[in-house]
Amino acid sequence: MKLLKTDLHIHSQFSDGQLSVAEIVDLYGARGYGAIAITDHLCERGGVIGHVSRRLNLSLTKENFPRYMETLWREKERAQKQYGMLLVPGFEITKNSFFHQRGAHVLILGTTDFIDPDQGIEEILYEAKAKNALTIAAHPFLTGDFEFQTLQLWEQRNEWQHLIDLWEVNYRHKIFDHVLNSGLPLVASSDFHRLNHFNSWKTVVHSTGTQEDFIQALREQRVELFYENSPISQIFENFCHK
Repeated sequence: MKLLKTDLHIHSQFSDGQLSVAEIVDLYGARGYGAIAITDHLCERGGVIGHVSRRLNLSLTKENFPRYMETLWREKERAQKQYGMLLVPGFEITKNSFFHQRGAHVLILGTTDFIDPDQGIEEILYEAKAKNALTIAAHPFLTGDFEFQTLQLWEQRNEWQHLIDLWEVNYRHKIFDHVLNSGLPLVASSDFHRLNHFNSWKTVVHSTGTQEDFIQALREQRVELFYENSPISQIFENFCHK
């Protein structure tokens, strides 16, 4: 059994992240992480917000989804060979709304199949579970940042918790006590978009290191939370001189 430093919520240049997938692999691999998931946004096609996100290239699309997964698979092999690190393929179904109670983001990990983001949340969750994917409620609380808020999953947790494997308990530096004390299965991740997001609450997973056992370990809550506090100036310096 290994203790794997883990971050399951990371965005690349395929949506609104600062780094390429390869750069993310090198960032986390060089710092001793045992497992990461790349989870770029997959926004709804309908509605003004979804339309704008796609026009600004802030979202995956059905057209570039195969190329995205091919990139993840290629980097998955390199991550294992070069760093002994597991890269789990994923994406973030992104349903934004001007009304906090209608917004919902769901991380879907462990499947390379496209899931239509224009479906209802319940249909999306059922489809993900049919594919045996891991489902995570992303930041299901008021984050405190100036951004779209995503309260729908939390406010309907009694109805949908059987379809959601894990609930994010943090937003980078802050732990949300009402989630921590809820009795629900938890995970901490960075929601990484930029280098200064690297330091955050994250998760240690007790696993053999295979993707199957890693996902099972998360479901069984063989986990511990920890706070990453790397010297961020060194991280910036390394990338500025690449």
